[in-house]
Amino acid sequence: MGKPNFSEDFKRDAVHQVAVRGYAVREVSERLGISTYSLYK
Repeated sequence: MGKPNFSEDFKRDAVHQVAVRGYAVREVSERLGISTYSLYK
């Protein structure tokens, strides 16, 4: 299984939810269906 490719919009939205809106990384990763590791990268 290869590395998943996330669009720039997807990445930007995920970061925005954590950095600006104040959601927990775990909460955002669960909502988006990705690992917390992927979100930190």
